[in-house]
Amino acid sequence: MDLSAFDQRFRNDEGGAPAYAPALLLKIVLLAYSRGLVSSRTIESACQQNVLFMAVCGGATPHFTTLAAFVSGGGEGLSQVFTQVLVVCDRQGLIGRQLFAIDGVKLPSNASKARSGTRKEFQREARKMERAVQRMLARHRQEDLLHTCEPSLRVREVRQLERLQQEAAKTRTWLQAYRDDRRGVRGAIRKSNRTDNESAKMATGKGVIQGYTGVAVVDEKQQIIVAAQAYGVGQEQELLAPAVEAVQSLRTDATVLTADAGYYSEGNLARLTQLGIDAYVPDNGYRRRDPRYVGQEQHRSKPVPLYNKAPQPQKFQVFRPQDFCVAEDRSHCVCPAGARLYRNGHHRDRRGMVALKFTGRKTACGGCVLRARCLRTPATTPVRQVSLVLGPTVGKPETYTARMKRKIDSPRGRAMLARRFATAEPVFGNLRHNKRLDRFTLRGRTKVDGQWKLYCLVHNIEKLAHLGYARCR
Repeated sequence: MDLSAFDQRFRNDEGGAPAYAPALLLKIVLLAYSRGLVSSRTIESACQQNVLFMAVCGGATPHFTTLAAFVSGGGEGLSQVFTQVLVVCDRQGLIGRQLFAIDGVKLPSNASKARSGTRKEFQREARKMERAVQRMLARHRQEDLLHTCEPSLRVREVRQLERLQQEAAKTRTWLQAYRDDRRGVRGAIRKSNRTDNESAKMATGKGVIQGYTGVAVVDEKQQIIVAAQAYGVGQEQELLAPAVEAVQSLRTDATVLTADAGYYSEGNLARLTQLGIDAYVPDNGYRRRDPRYVGQEQHRSKPVPLYNKAPQPQKFQVFRPQDFCVAEDRSHCVCPAGARLYRNGHHRDRRGMVALKFTGRKTACGGCVLRARCLRTPATTPVRQVSLVLGPTVGKPETYTARMKRKIDSPRGRAMLARRFATAEPVFGNLRHNKRLDRFTLRGRTKVDGQWKLYCLVHNIEKLAHLGYARCR
């Protein structure tokens, strides 16, 4: 392996103790990550007590600050090592280039979500703390004149006053350093974070976290990670283009690209079509159209292992547009209660589809016995309105979304989604469970990206050892 990218950082010819060789530090860190050891203090202790680490490091015991500086400052060097290992995997025939699966995982970072917000919110917090400080100082002056304050209470209030002053000063300093809000791809304001402004506040299946999204592109043949990147973005839709660009040199004309439903958008589908990529990116509702997932909804929310297994009442659901019958002349439609809803406007175009809009009468909807089942808010909504889709708009090209839905619902599309599950999910299971990757311990996108590449590097090296060189013996 060519480790010359680390030489400049670890060259120490002018004075002080000799620096540890980058190859030695890299071996120690890779071994630690393969055993689920992330803390630099834990790795230092292993170098002193674990015989396996002692054999790898040759009796050397790097200080935990040296190990931490190597991981956090790896940057471009770790990217080059990842690429070199990928080249070796390709030479061993472990990359098939038939199907690439793109997926990501959202993990907490070394930042507090309580310190997230916009500049306007931070300014309001700073003013609030400064007003509280002024009120406390005024009360102290009044108590000093009247001699009514107890010494024990005064000591506690002074400490609280100092904390408020320090927090307000830190907020003002941050506002001076970052004069603009973070913006999304469409210009919307994203919440900043005073601890790590490159991280993002994102929603997961287990609640809201402050962290990063680790994206991996996995080859189907032997589950080699061919691209790994970390982003401080919660919306995965904007992460598809960088992932596709990262594997451009590895793709062939016959390579099939699959991705999770989080990467689905009309713009992404248009971009993949323009590049001539055979892609399968499902929408959020593809499971409801797939008969293989019938009955899955009942398993979505189970609070605890010992939950109540008795049949629960079904959640309330209003009548859908499919429950309304359109007349032959399309002048009106009939609701489930038998009342007529009349045309409201002309033909409407909804994303390349022709739709008719119908509206009920107040006299019919006001006293309807099915009003509670027809309206989500019966107390405030006077009448029911419904749009019924008739079909594609004549003369207008079919949307990329409609094409992809038809492609996903085909037998080949469902087979490709099954192959995506079998390709990407075991990789993240290995990283999350076997390697105990439950959070990023660094701050800043560059450092977190290096740590994410280290984990993916360990995965590829294990694949190379078990399926590459081991197979040639």
